[in-house]
Amino acid sequence: MYATSYHRASSVEDAVRLRGTSDESKYLSGGMTLISTMKQRLASPSDLIDLRHIPGLKGVSVEGRRVTIGAGTPHAEVATSQAIRAVCPAICNLAGHIGDPHVRHMGTIGGSIANNDPAADYPAGLLGLGATVVTDRRSIVADDFFTGLFETALEEGEIVTAVTFEAPEKAGYAKFNNPASRFAMTGVFVAKTAGGVRVAVTGAGSDGVFRHPGFEQALQSNWSPDALVSIAVDASGMMADMHADADYRANLVKVMAKRAVLAAA
Repeated sequence: MYATSYHRASSVEDAVRLRGTSDESKYLSGGMTLISTMKQRLASPSDLIDLRHIPGLKGVSVEGRRVTIGAGTPHAEVATSQAIRAVCPAICNLAGHIGDPHVRHMGTIGGSIANNDPAADYPAGLLGLGATVVTDRRSIVADDFFTGLFETALEEGEIVTAVTFEAPEKAGYAKFNNPASRFAMTGVFVAKTAGGVRVAVTGAGSDGVFRHPGFEQALQSNWSPDALVSIAVDASGMMADMHADADYRANLVKVMAKRAVLAAA
């Protein structure tokens, strides 16, 4: 790796101060992507500001059906949270199938959504739930937060501090994972919320995570896998790589959507 200076932030304000105005500095959360990228010499930040030791970024809070998860909370804590499982088991199940145990104990929800890998699980979960991303500057609804491949609405130096959502009536998640990385080759999160049905797809879209209006309309009328049988998935908007071509992913979107509805609780 290239030479870099390491800083351990004690608070969000401290992290902002340590970063200063440098465009070459990077915030470090779980480091599941950033450290690997640095090892490959695809990134060479001048400074790493470690957010992992900031108490205010960690923990889970459930008040009624309002769920708040600190950005520094690791996937394993979300997966095993009985408070969250009582109101939204789907997000616990999603977190429990991210990567392997090492990734789940190091990776964080804030780091995952800030990175916005097109095959990551959490973007589908937050978009499907209609969640809100809270930063040190503002609140951003999920529909506006994810803007493209590895792209978000975050401004330079902005820090994700928490995510929050109202637990849905029902929700489910299903993914067809890469057997090596366990990233989603295609994953679908479905949710029946007070505002209507939401369906979010990850690992398949050429522009990253997206909602599927056709599935949403069908499930709004009939919450059943059978409602999706006649709905078409356009392969022209699908990703194609060494693992699966666009047509295969288009088929997977429908299959995973049906499984997500079956798994919904």
